[in-house]
Amino acid sequence: MVMKSPESSPGRLPLSVDHALGTRHLSRRRVLSSVPAAALWLGGGALMGGLAACSKEKGMTFKSTDLGGADYGNELSLTDVSTGKPVTLASFKDHVVLLFFGFTQCPDICPTTLLKAKEIRDALGPDGKRLDVVFVTLDPERDTAEVLPAYVHSFDPSFIALRGDMAATKKVAREFRVFFQKVPNQDGSSYTLDHTAASYVIDKTGKLRLLVRYTDPVDNVVSDLKAVAGGLMPASSRPFRFHLKPVPHASHGSGGSFA
Repeated sequence: MVMKSPESSPGRLPLSVDHALGTRHLSRRRVLSSVPAAALWLGGGALMGGLAACSKEKGMTFKSTDLGGADYGNELSLTDVSTGKPVTLASFKDHVVLLFFGFTQCPDICPTTLLKAKEIRDALGPDGKRLDVVFVTLDPERDTAEVLPAYVHSFDPSFIALRGDMAATKKVAREFRVFFQKVPNQDGSSYTLDHTAASYVIDKTGKLRLLVRYTDPVDNVVSDLKAVAGGLMPASSRPFRFHLKPVPHASHGSGGSFA
């Protein structure tokens, strides 16, 4: 899913938890496309279907879109703005990752997604400590090393904020098939971003496993995360495929543990 954002004013402060908590609906949100993040990417604009997929192997179905076996989302090389240290997918070994791309001046999609990530982490209880929520900025020009962590940590101090220069940002966006583009305001004094409004789940071995839509309910995501954490099926054993029609997903039961 890709969202078009309303224009940002030049002196506008990034929206944070306080504002987002008071937003019951996204009246200003306009849908650019209803396909998942994996359906649009930089450089090609190609469509991969954007419909639900699932594994047919016994013991594993997902409510989110199954990306097991995907040939992208294998590399990430950015900086943790809180520590100044380089980060790759190997940095999250033995943790499940919920990965989202956005920007701090996003008026609705990003704060709502981060609030939902907080709900998800809390709903996991003790297992939530084994979930790394990672926010990658698509706007390094304005999301400085000072601005970005203050914004991300206002939702949860445990959340991880990653940043790179524009070349690194474009590279990681292309690797994860994330669409984004600048949209100038009417007088050209500032800009907002249109960007993919979906999150990725990466398993404890660093493999891309799921695409979580912006509209997916918290309970569904929690169930899927438990299943991924339980390692019920190796990612490499599953072919990546999209079906022509949405596939209903059954419950996994209690799922696995993040420990």
